[in-house]
Amino acid sequence: MNTTKTIAALFDFDGVIMDTETQYTVFWNEQGLTYLNEEDFGRQIKGQTLAQIYEKHFSTLPEAQQEITAKLNVFEKKMSYEYIPGVEAFIADLRRHDVKIAVVTSSNEEKMQNVYNAHPEFKGMVDRILTGEMFARSKPAPDCFLLGMEIFESTPENTYVFEDSFHGLQAGMTSGATVIGLATTNSREAITGKAHYIMDDFTGMTYDKLLTLHR
Repeated sequence: MNTTKTIAALFDFDGVIMDTETQYTVFWNEQGLTYLNEEDFGRQIKGQTLAQIYEKHFSTLPEAQQEITAKLNVFEKKMSYEYIPGVEAFIADLRRHDVKIAVVTSSNEEKMQNVYNAHPEFKGMVDRILTGEMFARSKPAPDCFLLGMEIFESTPENTYVFEDSFHGLQAGMTSGATVIGLATTNSREAITGKAHYIMDDFTGMTYDKLLTLHR
């Protein structure tokens, strides 16, 4: 009988693996002003799926939903997908130590295809990519991270979640995993108390350092 513990690392995508959140904030701020006359709208919807955003904010505006979807598809094809500093080396180190790695994102498959086009190597860096279509409830519900644990047959005690958004951090904490907050989208001060540990990026982060982090 194999008694080896499976260690799982579950990474959000935007603002955790790729530095895209600033670009999304600009896009959604524009939509908020155009259709809702709201400022700083991009901050409100961090970590939510497109379906969630539409249901909560645009449910009575079907034409706006169609227009935003069309604009978003064009926007995501032109976006810059740059890795967060240190994340590539950290993921490679985790793989050398047989850690199971999944991307757990609210993004849809169409958006992720743009990522694969920009970075053909990306799929091979991780074991699984779980997108917003794969879970009934999105962040801040913990379903996406619980699905990652189920797939890898890991326990919350042996699972590490990397998140940047308030909804994502809440989902990670609710899942029971050890949560590492990235101060890439929100400041350290803003996410203090919402994660077990906080990092600016992955520079110098290793498998051995990860194992010293516990709730």
